[in-house]
Amino acid sequence: MARPEKIRLGELLIQQKLLSEVQLESALQAQQKSGRRLGRFLVENGFVTEEQISEAIARQFHIPFIRLKNQVIKFEAVRQLPEMQARRFRALVLEDRGSSVLVGMSDPTDLPAYDDILRTVKKDIDLAVVNEDELLQTIDRVYRKTNEITDFARELENEMGDDAIDFASLTAVSGAEDAPVAKLLQSVFDDAVQVHASDIHIEPQADNLQIRFRIDGVLNLQTRADSKIASALAMRLKIMSGLDISEKRLPQDGRFGVKVKNQPIDVRLSTLPTQYGESVVMRLLNQGGNTLDLNGIGMPPDMLARFRVILHRQNGLILVTGPTGSGKTTTLYGALSELNSVERKIITVEDPIEYRLPGINQVQVNEKIDFSFARVLRSALRQDPDVILLGEMRDQETAQIGMRAAITGHLVLSTLHTNDAASTPVRLIDMGVPRYMVATSVQAVLAQRLVRKICANCSTAYTPLPNERVWLESLADHALIDASYQHGLGCAHCNHTGFIGRIGVYEMLEMTTEVAEAVGHTDPGEFLRVAQAQIAGHTLGEQGARLAAAGKTTLGEAMRISNQIDER
Repeated sequence: MARPEKIRLGELLIQQKLLSEVQLESALQAQQKSGRRLGRFLVENGFVTEEQISEAIARQFHIPFIRLKNQVIKFEAVRQLPEMQARRFRALVLEDRGSSVLVGMSDPTDLPAYDDILRTVKKDIDLAVVNEDELLQTIDRVYRKTNEITDFARELENEMGDDAIDFASLTAVSGAEDAPVAKLLQSVFDDAVQVHASDIHIEPQADNLQIRFRIDGVLNLQTRADSKIASALAMRLKIMSGLDISEKRLPQDGRFGVKVKNQPIDVRLSTLPTQYGESVVMRLLNQGGNTLDLNGIGMPPDMLARFRVILHRQNGLILVTGPTGSGKTTTLYGALSELNSVERKIITVEDPIEYRLPGINQVQVNEKIDFSFARVLRSALRQDPDVILLGEMRDQETAQIGMRAAITGHLVLSTLHTNDAASTPVRLIDMGVPRYMVATSVQAVLAQRLVRKICANCSTAYTPLPNERVWLESLADHALIDASYQHGLGCAHCNHTGFIGRIGVYEMLEMTTEVAEAVGHTDPGEFLRVAQAQIAGHTLGEQGARLAAAGKTTLGEAMRISNQIDER
């Protein structure tokens, strides 16, 4: 294809009747003050959509407009253009055609970028227009650090050799940014953030060291390396966390911060002595991410409306329950964000503090110095709070203090590890909390799980298996039995898993008069009957099945969370 010509975007959009002259003049004046690119300014202010701009440019140059979410990405072709250039020029090599390559650009009129890409790939270029947001998401997905991580691991192996090594000198913080161990860890963090991993597992085995990422709740192997570098990695991470580097016989916990692509990442670290060395697990918390918001957690609109009414009461206890990794913290912080205002004093008691929220007083529990949940909670109550977030009700003492606070004019939010909403009040009574306190303090129990979302790029129709149909029939909802279902075949966009991202599934028990009275029954079966009658039709399993019927998740994922409940 011949080198494209420079065009004036505003004139092109007017010519194709997507923009009026008055709108363009207004946009140009405002854009000059802001310094933003005209196309981005027009999209952000609602004059045109990004798709309309892309299609207009494609028509002008008689080249295709390609939706990347529908494109099969060929990694061998993509890597002909280095990641730095791909990001700078907003371009991606989509296909190698032998004597030429197909290159998708968000702005094919960027002539310096075109010339630089031409020099790099050393082949003729066939141009296509792509959506910029889709392009950036695709770049994040395809430019993985796997090869780089393997290379740095080998470099570290070679530096260590077979002789004894002074790990402290290898892992000294000052001036060690270019050390192989530092470069290896930085690449691991870069790759983990790029694929939206929640945890990094560094695990020494008998004959190798494996590094795994937890993505969408499932562990994925990132790389394997020589087991002799495990000690150097653990030592470096301990130094970064301020832990005792000489102690290898006992577990240790710490935290530190790193920056990945200008994003501040808070890392919670845990070490555990194992047969072959120290296993290290790191939880990654993106402190620069999107604002936590109840609207974005996936709760059904009718349930969210009821939850908001309860959330804005002046006092009472709201419990969020579920296993580790079920999204409880995200829900609670979303609730706090909604309550956060200058009129309310909010105190959180946490171990550890997972997200920093401006305007909120957050306290870190430290059991080592007897700064326990119960002790912090008693002190917090003397600070005149309106709302208290108690990270977890771990024991009878903490539960009773929290409930007493809920009865005496405070709104208390907390978590508990139970399987479903109906069994939560029974669990509190089992912990030794008086029945009257449970009945008068608890306002609502929200139970939740996370299910993986089907990849939109490879989603296709799916016929339920016999066991899945039996499960659907057990729900006794004909709309679900007769619905159409989907699953993901697996593609480059979802790393061939069929899933991208997760969504919450919820059930809520409100402490109505009938339910509160049932708490007083000495027979827990009577209470469970009343509680389950209130939730009937809106259980976790049924809500999961509705998400599957809506094409958001699979029947297998819905059944998985249902089985977690049935096992109690």
